[in-house]
Amino acid sequence: MCGITGYVGEHDAAPILIDGLARLEYRGYDSVGIAILEKNGGLAIHKRAGKLQGLADELKHHPPKGKQGIGHTRWATHGAPTAINAHPHTDCTGDVVVIHNGIVENYLEIKARLLAEGHKFGSETDSEVIPHLIEQHLAAGEDLATALQKTVSQLAGAHAILAMSLSEPGTLVAARIGNAGGVVIGYGHGENYLASDLPAILPHTSRVAFLEDGEIAKVTARSVTYSRDGRRVEKATQEMPYDPVTAAKGSFKHFMHKEIAEQPEAILDTIRGRALFGDGRVELEDIGLSTDQIRRIQRVVLVGMGTSLHAAMIGRHYIERIARIPSESENASELRYREPIMGTETLVVSLSQSGETVDTLGAMEEARAKGCPQVTICNVLGGQTARVADGVIYTRCGLEIGVASTKTYVAAITALYMLACYLAQERGVIDREQMAGLLDPLARLPYLAGEVTARSGECDRIAQKFFRCDNFLFLGRGIQYPVAMEGALKLKEVSYIHAEGYPAGEMKHGPIALIDREMPVIAIVQRDALRDKMLSNIQQVKAREGIVIAVATDGDTEVESLADRVLYVPEVSPLLSPVLTSIPMQSFAYAVAVRRGCDVDQPRNLAKTVTVE
Repeated sequence: MCGITGYVGEHDAAPILIDGLARLEYRGYDSVGIAILEKNGGLAIHKRAGKLQGLADELKHHPPKGKQGIGHTRWATHGAPTAINAHPHTDCTGDVVVIHNGIVENYLEIKARLLAEGHKFGSETDSEVIPHLIEQHLAAGEDLATALQKTVSQLAGAHAILAMSLSEPGTLVAARIGNAGGVVIGYGHGENYLASDLPAILPHTSRVAFLEDGEIAKVTARSVTYSRDGRRVEKATQEMPYDPVTAAKGSFKHFMHKEIAEQPEAILDTIRGRALFGDGRVELEDIGLSTDQIRRIQRVVLVGMGTSLHAAMIGRHYIERIARIPSESENASELRYREPIMGTETLVVSLSQSGETVDTLGAMEEARAKGCPQVTICNVLGGQTARVADGVIYTRCGLEIGVASTKTYVAAITALYMLACYLAQERGVIDREQMAGLLDPLARLPYLAGEVTARSGECDRIAQKFFRCDNFLFLGRGIQYPVAMEGALKLKEVSYIHAEGYPAGEMKHGPIALIDREMPVIAIVQRDALRDKMLSNIQQVKAREGIVIAVATDGDTEVESLADRVLYVPEVSPLLSPVLTSIPMQSFAYAVAVRRGCDVDQPRNLAKTVTVE
């Protein structure tokens, strides 16, 4: 998660940018920078590694003077968190300056072509290719907005981009591609603002507009125009009351809806600086275990509760199939009381969104008493699980307010995938080519997750037909079985409907007796090794006049011919498919709960953090 902000107007830009970045620092703080178009026509760029306060102190006595600028606070994806890799980035001529949130999935091939054409690069980042591409289009005679539009058409992945150029003073341009990062435009009087999130804008104006996927904004002090694919777009503004809750919700009715939409960025933030795509390596900065310790591991036990347990069940597949270590997943409240056989060669991996889950902490204490090395996956900095474990992987999702976990769940799955890759790397069980094969689909995952969140309308249409049902059955096989469990849990949590998740092979051993016209069956059938078996399960349900809602891979028309309704997700590597198949489960549960009039963000009898048994 990176914070981006921009200003053009009648006041000095630097203080406004610094204040905006301070309000966005929760989005990243390993490096920071601003660029100001100065009164003399020059470009002043100030950036450094570390938190914003260091830059603010540096500029306190000699701030750059100019009425236009952009600023960025960063979590690293490509390149270490250094001043050189910090944003903003410029082209060879120093005419174009850019800040960026996202991953340029095809940056290696773009960079190779630009190098062959004589371009020179100063950083290790993927983002630096963007100003070079914009500079090429400007040199061909395009204006800045058109140059940005043509540039984003060359980029693979999901992006939020702000840019300005010495050749067009008084103008900022912005683009949003995919759903891995937002751009908000704030309308002032004789001045306008841009940011990745509302908190940076609302102190200045409550009149805003949100960029949608594929849109370009051209912003001057007195006008804002929008386009898509080179054609003008008319966009209405919204009035946003300035209170903390509204600022946090943005344009969404509920936090759960917002947090579902934030999942592409949550995945991206979990990956940043850890999956080193160019090097074909994974680096986990706080893993807390030496290579020798990792090589001594004979077994992995993953523990969690509720949604975290379902993520742990998926993680078991990752660790066995990628790192080749025998693994098991277990409910933390059961593990702590059954005198488990564990020791110094057993790695315990705990999952807790808050880091305060009492049963998970109890299981961790049991593991510590037996001398087990421990790694925890947690979203809250300084959570108790992070203090108990030897190492931690923070998911960096920011605050999750909805009681039903969504973005922290998919981020935990992503973290487990990287952990499995890291264990395999340190144990020497995969080579660099194999690692590249594991990381390449991970680079594309935020974009594909954005594709799924953009399809939530179909979930709403299906919910409209089935929200009055009293029972649901969720079926999955292999790595999709935990997703079926999670889908059932989400529906129970927020809509108060009875729902059960089963491995599909278990259906004939009892659950099939429940199938009738009144109980929809949600079947997860992906284009993987278990697809034919899932199709057989669907046929068995239909033979008993059951209703089937399938979650299928794009283009799988055979599923459509068998099921009553289909929710499609893009194709991705089978190991990462649970991230994509989980999102329709969340969106469907949300849509059903809203139609039933339930309190989506604060369901009855539930708490965000369970701190007592």
